[in-house]
Formats: sequence, C-alpha cells, structure tokens
Amino acid sequence: MGDSQYSFSLTTFSPSGKLVQIEYALNAVAAGATSLGIKATNGVVIATEKKLPTELIDETSVKKIQLLTENTGVVYSGIGPDSRVLVRKSRKSAQSYYTVYREVIPVSQLVRETAAVMQEFTQSGGVRPFGVSLLMAGYDSQGPHLYQVDPRARTSPGRPQLSART
Repeated sequence: MGDSQYSFSLTTFSPSGKLVQIEYALNAVAAGATSLGIKATNGVVIATEKKLPTELIDETSVKKIQLLTENTGVVYSGIGPDSRVLVRKSRKSAQSYYTVYREVIPVSQLVRETAAVMQEFTQSGGVRPFGVSLLMAGYDSQGPHLYQVDPRARTSPGRPQLSART
C-alpha cells in the first residue's frame, strides 16, 4: 500500500487525497456483519447477522442491537468495542438531556450528538476513528426515524441505500 507513510496521521492527506485512517475504519465496517434497517410509516425495524468468530464465545453475551433510550435503538457493523464506547456515550448524552429537560431526547438530536463524538475522534490526536457504522432507529413526536452514522461521522436519514454492510 503506497499510502502507509500517511497512515499514522489523522489529518494528513495522502497523495491520492484520502485520509488513510478513515479508509482503515471503513474497511473495518466492510468486514463486519450485515445490518439492516427498514423504516415504515408507523415504525422502524432493525436487524443484524450475529457472526461469532469462535464457538468459545457465549452467544448471549454478544449484543449487536442495543437500546439507547426507551424509544431509540442502535445496531452496528464493524468493531464491537468501538460500538460499546459510542453506546455508552450516547446513553450518557440522553441521560444528561433528560436530567435538564425532563423529557426523552429527540432522535435526531441524539444522532447529531453521537456523530459529533465520532467526528471528534476523527480529528483528535492520540485516538483513531471509530471502526463502526451505526444504524440508529427511534420514534418521537415527529414519527419514526432511521439514521446511518458512518466512520466519517456523516449522518444519513433513512432512505433507500445500496450499502450491503450497514
């Protein structure tokens, strides 16, 4: 790989115009299990394939779909420990919102705050970008929502996509 001399810096572009660390994170997502989200007029369904690397792992200990709030859930593709960090930070953000406003955080705001955490890790020194793509689904006063957040910290509202991994 000709870009290896640029792979240690998060903010240095390679001659081909890429941030190599971001490319590595996207490759980790591509190597992950398939996740799927379907948005309907009255709800959202998220699903995933649970592939275990070895028989020695207890299947019940691996949770690829998690609740962030009582009306928002998330499924990931990519590196499991990275998703756990984001789930923990998202839950903390939702709880902080609830403490101040005494209501559940709107889904779109929780997605923006999660993407902001991912963006911070994309630009900060001493850390690497998260190697995970999230499908965040929820229901609030505006109805059902489905968002995708990728390692570049881009958020996409749920719409027909051809991505096979997320």
